[in-house]
Amino acid sequence: MSLNKMNVLTQTQLTHMQSQGVRWVEGNDVGLSRHGGAGPTDHKALTFASQTVMIPLFSDQVKSSPFSAKKSDDNEQILIFEHDKLISAAQSPSTPAFYKLTTKEGIPYSKIATLHSNDVLATTVLQTCVRYRNRETSCQFCAIEESLVNGKTIAHKSPQQLAEVAKAAVELDGVKQLVMTTGTPKTLDRGAAVLVASARAVRAVVDIPIQAQCEPPDDDHWFQDLKDAGVDALGMHLEAVTDRVRKKIMLGKASVPLTRYMSAFVAAVAVFGKGNVSTYILAGLGDTEEEILVMSQQLIAIGVYPFVVPFVPVKGTPLEDYPMPDNAMLDRLFTVLGPMLYRHGMASETLKAGCAKCGACSSLKSYEKP
Repeated sequence: MSLNKMNVLTQTQLTHMQSQGVRWVEGNDVGLSRHGGAGPTDHKALTFASQTVMIPLFSDQVKSSPFSAKKSDDNEQILIFEHDKLISAAQSPSTPAFYKLTTKEGIPYSKIATLHSNDVLATTVLQTCVRYRNRETSCQFCAIEESLVNGKTIAHKSPQQLAEVAKAAVELDGVKQLVMTTGTPKTLDRGAAVLVASARAVRAVVDIPIQAQCEPPDDDHWFQDLKDAGVDALGMHLEAVTDRVRKKIMLGKASVPLTRYMSAFVAAVAVFGKGNVSTYILAGLGDTEEEILVMSQQLIAIGVYPFVVPFVPVKGTPLEDYPMPDNAMLDRLFTVLGPMLYRHGMASETLKAGCAKCGACSSLKSYEKP
Protein backbone atom coordinates (compact mmCIF):
# COMPACT_ATOMS: atom_id res chain seq x y z
CA MET A 1 0.00 0.00 0.00
CA SER A 2 1.52 3.32 -1.08
CA LEU A 3 2.12 5.98 1.51
CA ASN A 4 0.81 8.56 -0.94
CA LYS A 5 -2.56 6.79 -1.05
CA MET A 6 -3.01 6.85 2.72
CA ASN A 7 -4.92 9.63 4.43
CA VAL A 8 -2.80 12.09 6.38
CA LEU A 9 -3.63 11.87 10.07
CA THR A 10 -5.85 14.60 11.49
CA GLN A 11 -4.73 16.90 14.32
CA THR A 12 -6.94 14.94 16.71
CA GLN A 13 -5.51 11.58 15.67
CA LEU A 14 -1.95 12.86 16.16
CA THR A 15 -2.87 14.23 19.58
CA HIS A 16 -4.49 10.96 20.62
CA MET A 17 -1.52 8.91 19.42
CA GLN A 18 0.91 11.04 21.40
CA SER A 19 -1.18 10.95 24.57
CA GLN A 20 -1.95 7.21 24.37
CA GLY A 21 1.06 5.83 22.52
CA VAL A 22 1.26 3.06 19.96
CA ARG A 23 1.49 -0.68 20.62
CA TRP A 24 4.25 -2.14 18.51
CA VAL A 25 3.18 -5.49 17.08
CA GLU A 26 5.23 -8.24 18.71
CA GLY A 27 7.93 -9.72 16.53
CA ASN A 28 8.47 -6.56 14.47
CA ASP A 29 11.86 -4.87 14.82
CA VAL A 30 11.26 -1.41 16.30
CA GLY A 31 14.36 0.05 14.67
CA LEU A 32 15.70 3.48 15.63
CA SER A 33 14.11 4.63 18.92
CA ARG A 34 14.95 6.12 22.30
CA HIS A 35 14.96 4.33 25.67
CA GLY A 36 15.57 6.16 28.95
CA GLY A 37 17.70 9.22 29.54
CA ALA A 38 17.05 12.95 29.53
CA GLY A 39 14.25 14.81 27.84
CA PRO A 40 11.43 13.16 25.88
CA THR A 41 12.25 9.48 25.79
CA ASP A 42 10.80 5.99 25.32
CA HIS A 43 9.58 7.23 21.93
CA LYS A 44 9.98 6.43 18.23
CA ALA A 45 9.98 9.02 15.44
CA LEU A 46 7.32 8.48 12.77
CA THR A 47 6.86 10.66 9.70
CA PHE A 48 3.37 11.20 8.32
CA ALA A 49 3.60 13.02 4.99
CA SER A 50 5.86 15.98 5.89
CA GLN A 51 5.34 15.95 9.66
CA THR A 52 7.56 13.92 11.98
CA VAL A 53 6.21 13.16 15.45
CA MET A 54 7.62 11.34 18.45
CA ILE A 55 5.25 8.57 19.55
CA PRO A 56 5.45 6.80 22.95
CA LEU A 57 6.10 3.07 22.63
CA PHE A 58 7.61 1.65 25.76
CA SER A 59 5.62 2.64 28.86
CA ASP A 60 3.26 0.09 30.36
CA GLN A 61 0.30 2.43 29.82
CA VAL A 62 0.73 2.09 26.05
CA LYS A 63 -0.48 -1.53 26.30
CA SER A 64 -4.06 -0.25 26.52
CA SER A 65 -3.76 2.13 23.57
CA PRO A 66 -6.21 1.68 20.68
CA PHE A 67 -3.34 2.39 18.28
CA SER A 68 -0.92 -0.24 17.04
CA ALA A 69 1.83 -0.37 14.44
CA LYS A 70 3.80 -2.86 12.41
CA LYS A 71 6.08 -2.84 9.42
CA SER A 72 4.62 -3.44 5.98
CA ASP A 73 5.49 -6.69 4.23
CA ASP A 74 8.14 -4.93 2.13
CA ASN A 75 9.57 -3.17 5.22
CA GLU A 76 9.23 0.17 3.42
CA GLN A 77 6.54 1.63 5.65
CA ILE A 78 5.05 1.42 9.11
CA LEU A 79 1.35 0.69 9.07
CA ILE A 80 -0.77 2.41 11.74
CA PHE A 81 -3.98 0.85 13.04
CA GLU A 82 -6.72 2.18 15.31
CA HIS A 83 -8.83 -0.57 16.87
CA ASP A 84 -7.21 -2.89 14.30
CA LYS A 85 -8.40 -0.74 11.37
CA LEU A 86 -5.66 0.55 9.08
CA ILE A 87 -5.76 4.36 9.26
CA SER A 88 -2.41 5.52 7.92
CA ALA A 89 1.13 4.66 6.97
CA ALA A 90 4.30 6.28 8.16
CA GLN A 91 8.00 6.21 7.53
CA SER A 92 10.71 6.18 10.15
CA PRO A 93 14.13 7.83 10.04
CA SER A 94 16.92 5.33 9.50
CA THR A 95 20.05 5.12 11.62
CA PRO A 96 22.15 8.19 10.79
CA ALA A 97 25.56 7.85 9.21
CA PHE A 98 27.31 9.74 12.00
CA TYR A 99 26.36 6.95 14.45
CA LYS A 100 29.02 4.79 12.78
CA LEU A 101 31.84 7.14 13.82
CA THR A 102 33.90 7.40 16.98
CA THR A 103 36.14 10.05 18.49
CA LYS A 104 39.87 9.57 18.62
CA GLU A 105 39.36 8.32 22.20
CA GLY A 106 37.07 5.62 20.85
CA ILE A 107 33.79 7.13 22.08
CA PRO A 108 30.90 6.47 19.68
CA TYR A 109 29.38 9.67 18.35
CA SER A 110 25.96 8.34 19.41
CA LYS A 111 27.07 8.63 23.05
CA ILE A 112 27.74 12.34 22.55
CA ALA A 113 24.63 13.37 20.61
CA THR A 114 21.61 11.62 19.14
CA LEU A 115 19.27 12.10 16.22
CA HIS A 116 15.91 13.44 17.34
CA SER A 117 12.87 13.58 15.06
CA ASN A 118 14.34 13.32 11.54
CA ASP A 119 16.74 16.27 11.30
CA VAL A 120 17.48 17.49 14.84
CA LEU A 121 20.67 16.76 16.77
CA ALA A 122 20.12 16.55 20.52
CA THR A 123 22.57 16.32 23.38
CA THR A 124 22.64 16.55 27.16
CA VAL A 125 25.94 18.27 27.88
CA LEU A 126 25.97 17.32 31.58
CA GLN A 127 24.30 13.94 32.09
CA THR A 128 24.20 14.41 35.86
CA CYS A 129 22.02 16.72 37.93
CA VAL A 130 22.44 18.10 41.42
CA ARG A 131 18.79 17.30 42.09
CA TYR A 132 18.67 13.74 40.73
CA ARG A 133 20.28 11.59 43.41
CA ASN A 134 17.73 12.49 46.10
CA ARG A 135 14.36 11.17 44.92
CA GLU A 136 12.71 13.20 47.69
CA THR A 137 13.51 16.40 45.82
CA SER A 138 14.30 15.31 42.25
CA CYS A 139 11.90 15.79 39.37
CA GLN A 140 9.77 12.66 39.68
CA PHE A 141 9.41 12.24 35.92
CA CYS A 142 13.11 12.56 35.10
CA ALA A 143 15.46 9.79 33.98
CA ILE A 144 18.50 11.91 33.12
CA GLU A 145 21.09 9.61 34.68
CA GLU A 146 19.57 6.30 33.59
CA SER A 147 21.24 6.36 30.17
CA LEU A 148 24.52 7.08 31.95
CA VAL A 149 24.05 4.07 34.24
CA ASN A 150 23.24 1.93 31.20
CA GLY A 151 26.40 2.99 29.38
CA LYS A 152 24.56 4.74 26.55
CA THR A 153 26.29 8.08 27.04
CA ILE A 154 29.08 9.89 28.90
CA ALA A 155 28.77 12.20 31.88
CA HIS A 156 30.19 15.37 30.33
CA LYS A 157 30.42 16.06 26.62
CA SER A 158 33.34 18.41 26.02
CA PRO A 159 32.95 21.40 23.69
CA GLN A 160 35.40 19.79 21.27
CA GLN A 161 33.45 16.51 21.19
CA LEU A 162 30.17 18.32 20.55
CA ALA A 163 31.72 20.38 17.76
CA GLU A 164 33.13 17.25 16.12
CA VAL A 165 29.82 15.38 16.22
CA ALA A 166 27.72 18.36 15.14
CA LYS A 167 29.92 18.94 12.10
CA ALA A 168 29.63 15.28 11.09
CA ALA A 169 25.85 15.21 11.62
CA VAL A 170 25.38 18.24 9.38
CA GLU A 171 27.72 17.03 6.66
CA LEU A 172 26.68 13.35 6.62
CA ASP A 173 23.01 13.47 7.57
CA GLY A 174 21.77 16.96 6.78
CA VAL A 175 20.88 17.79 10.37
CA LYS A 176 19.19 21.19 10.49
CA GLN A 177 19.43 22.28 14.14
CA LEU A 178 21.06 21.41 17.46
CA VAL A 179 19.28 21.28 20.81
CA MET A 180 21.61 21.32 23.82
CA THR A 181 20.16 20.68 27.25
CA THR A 182 21.96 19.98 30.51
CA GLY A 183 21.52 18.57 33.94
CA THR A 184 21.70 21.28 36.59
CA PRO A 185 25.14 21.59 38.26
CA LYS A 186 25.82 23.03 41.72
CA THR A 187 26.86 26.39 40.27
CA LEU A 188 24.47 29.34 40.36
CA ASP A 189 24.58 29.73 36.57
CA ARG A 190 22.60 26.44 36.51
CA GLY A 191 24.39 25.14 33.45
CA ALA A 192 24.60 28.32 31.38
CA ALA A 193 28.41 28.37 31.53
CA VAL A 194 28.87 24.91 30.00
CA LEU A 195 26.30 25.77 27.34
CA VAL A 196 28.22 28.93 26.43
CA ALA A 197 31.44 26.97 25.98
CA SER A 198 29.68 24.24 24.02
CA ALA A 199 27.87 26.60 21.66
CA ARG A 200 31.01 28.61 20.98
CA ALA A 201 32.92 25.47 20.00
CA VAL A 202 30.14 24.19 17.73
CA ARG A 203 29.64 27.47 15.91
CA ALA A 204 33.39 27.71 15.32
CA VAL A 205 33.26 24.65 13.03
CA VAL A 206 29.72 24.46 11.63
CA ASP A 207 26.91 26.90 10.90
CA ILE A 208 23.90 25.30 12.59
CA PRO A 209 21.05 26.93 14.54
CA ILE A 210 21.29 26.14 18.26
CA GLN A 211 18.82 26.09 21.10
CA ALA A 212 20.26 25.91 24.62
CA GLN A 213 18.20 24.73 27.59
CA CYS A 214 18.80 25.26 31.31
CA GLU A 215 17.08 26.46 34.45
CA PRO A 216 17.04 30.26 34.88
CA PRO A 217 20.58 31.30 35.85
CA ASP A 218 21.27 33.54 38.81
CA ASP A 219 22.14 36.55 36.66
CA ASP A 220 20.54 37.82 33.47
CA HIS A 221 23.92 38.55 31.86
CA TRP A 222 24.07 34.87 30.91
CA PHE A 223 21.43 35.42 28.26
CA GLN A 224 23.63 37.81 26.32
CA ASP A 225 26.62 35.52 26.91
CA LEU A 226 24.69 32.63 25.35
CA LYS A 227 23.63 34.78 22.42
CA ASP A 228 27.20 35.97 21.85
CA ALA A 229 28.42 32.36 21.90
CA GLY A 230 26.13 31.50 18.99
CA VAL A 231 22.92 30.35 20.68
CA ASP A 232 19.84 31.31 18.64
CA ALA A 233 17.07 30.28 21.03
CA LEU A 234 16.67 29.48 24.71
CA GLY A 235 14.51 26.99 26.59
CA MET A 236 13.81 27.36 30.31
CA HIS A 237 11.35 24.65 31.20
CA LEU A 238 8.61 25.08 33.77
CA GLU A 239 7.23 21.54 33.29
CA ALA A 240 4.45 22.36 35.81
CA VAL A 241 2.74 25.74 36.03
CA THR A 242 1.44 25.85 39.62
CA ASP A 243 3.28 25.77 42.92
CA ARG A 244 0.89 23.02 44.04
CA VAL A 245 2.17 20.62 41.40
CA ARG A 246 5.75 21.87 41.40
CA LYS A 247 6.14 21.16 45.12
CA LYS A 248 4.61 17.72 44.73
CA ILE A 249 6.34 16.52 41.56
CA MET A 250 9.60 18.52 41.44
CA LEU A 251 10.36 19.89 44.88
CA GLY A 252 14.04 20.63 44.22
CA LYS A 253 13.40 22.53 41.01
CA ALA A 254 10.55 24.37 42.72
CA SER A 255 13.21 26.10 44.84
CA VAL A 256 13.61 28.36 41.82
CA PRO A 257 10.34 30.28 42.20
CA LEU A 258 7.88 31.02 39.42
CA THR A 259 8.64 34.71 39.89
CA ARG A 260 12.26 34.06 38.86
CA TYR A 261 11.13 32.13 35.81
CA MET A 262 8.90 35.01 34.75
CA SER A 263 11.59 37.67 35.22
CA ALA A 264 14.10 35.46 33.39
CA PHE A 265 11.65 35.00 30.52
CA VAL A 266 11.25 38.76 30.12
CA ALA A 267 15.03 39.31 30.17
CA ALA A 268 15.68 36.46 27.75
CA VAL A 269 13.05 37.63 25.24
CA ALA A 270 14.80 41.02 25.18
CA VAL A 271 17.94 39.19 23.98
CA PHE A 272 16.64 36.39 21.75
CA GLY A 273 13.42 37.94 20.47
CA LYS A 274 9.76 36.99 20.58
CA GLY A 275 9.15 33.26 20.24
CA ASN A 276 12.79 32.28 20.47
CA VAL A 277 12.42 31.78 24.21
CA SER A 278 10.28 28.77 25.06
CA THR A 279 9.26 26.58 27.95
CA TYR A 280 8.12 22.96 28.21
CA ILE A 281 4.79 22.42 29.95
CA LEU A 282 3.98 18.78 30.68
CA ALA A 283 0.22 18.37 30.49
CA GLY A 284 -1.00 15.59 32.75
CA LEU A 285 1.15 16.11 35.84
CA GLY A 286 -1.72 17.59 37.85
CA ASP A 287 -2.16 21.15 36.60
CA THR A 288 -5.72 21.72 35.42
CA GLU A 289 -6.61 22.57 31.85
CA GLU A 290 -7.52 26.11 32.92
CA GLU A 291 -4.25 26.58 34.84
CA ILE A 292 -2.20 25.53 31.82
CA LEU A 293 -4.19 27.82 29.55
CA VAL A 294 -3.89 30.84 31.86
CA MET A 295 -0.13 30.40 32.22
CA SER A 296 0.25 29.88 28.47
CA GLN A 297 -1.63 33.09 27.78
CA GLN A 298 0.67 34.98 30.15
CA LEU A 299 3.74 33.51 28.47
CA ILE A 300 2.56 34.31 24.96
CA ALA A 301 1.86 37.89 26.03
CA ILE A 302 5.53 38.39 26.98
CA GLY A 303 6.85 36.61 23.89
CA VAL A 304 7.53 33.12 25.28
CA TYR A 305 6.37 30.03 23.37
CA PRO A 306 4.55 27.62 25.75
CA PHE A 307 5.43 24.22 24.31
CA VAL A 308 2.67 22.11 25.82
CA VAL A 309 3.56 18.42 25.60
CA PRO A 310 1.68 15.33 26.79
CA PHE A 311 3.36 13.81 29.82
CA VAL A 312 4.74 10.33 29.10
CA PRO A 313 5.66 8.05 32.05
CA VAL A 314 9.22 6.76 31.79
CA LYS A 315 10.33 3.44 33.22
CA GLY A 316 12.73 3.68 36.14
CA THR A 317 11.21 6.89 37.50
CA PRO A 318 8.83 7.39 40.44
CA LEU A 319 6.07 8.29 37.95
CA GLU A 320 6.47 5.22 35.73
CA ASP A 321 2.95 4.05 36.69
CA TYR A 322 1.36 7.49 36.45
CA PRO A 323 -1.57 7.78 34.00
CA MET A 324 -1.02 9.37 30.62
CA PRO A 325 -2.96 12.61 30.00
CA ASP A 326 -6.52 12.94 28.77
CA ASN A 327 -6.37 13.30 25.01
CA ALA A 328 -9.60 15.34 24.90
CA MET A 329 -8.06 17.90 27.27
CA LEU A 330 -5.02 18.20 25.03
CA ASP A 331 -7.15 18.65 21.96
CA ARG A 332 -9.09 21.47 23.66
CA LEU A 333 -5.89 23.16 24.84
CA PHE A 334 -4.25 22.99 21.43
CA THR A 335 -7.39 24.24 19.69
CA VAL A 336 -7.07 27.45 21.74
CA LEU A 337 -3.28 27.78 21.88
CA GLY A 338 -2.50 27.07 18.23
CA PRO A 339 -4.48 30.00 16.79
CA MET A 340 -3.32 32.22 19.66
CA LEU A 341 0.34 31.54 18.80
CA TYR A 342 -0.39 32.17 15.13
CA ARG A 343 -2.06 35.53 15.89
CA HIS A 344 0.92 36.63 17.96
CA GLY A 345 3.38 35.77 15.18
CA MET A 346 4.94 32.90 17.10
CA ALA A 347 4.21 29.92 14.85
CA SER A 348 6.81 27.15 14.95
CA GLU A 349 8.06 27.78 11.43
CA THR A 350 9.04 31.36 12.32
CA LEU A 351 11.33 30.30 15.16
CA LYS A 352 15.09 29.98 14.75
CA ALA A 353 15.71 26.73 16.64
CA GLY A 354 14.53 24.45 19.40
CA CYS A 355 11.82 22.07 20.55
CA ALA A 356 8.93 24.28 19.47
CA LYS A 357 10.41 24.70 15.99
CA CYS A 358 10.92 20.94 15.69
CA GLY A 359 7.45 20.26 17.09
CA ALA A 360 7.87 16.48 17.10
CA CYS A 361 7.01 15.92 20.77
CA SER A 362 3.64 17.66 20.62
CA SER A 363 0.93 17.99 17.99
CA LEU A 364 0.50 21.66 18.98
CA LYS A 365 2.37 22.68 15.82
CA SER A 366 -0.41 21.31 13.62
CA TYR A 367 -2.98 23.59 15.33
CA GLU A 368 -1.09 26.80 14.47
CA LYS A 369 -3.46 28.32 11.94
CA PRO A 370 -5.90 31.24 11.79
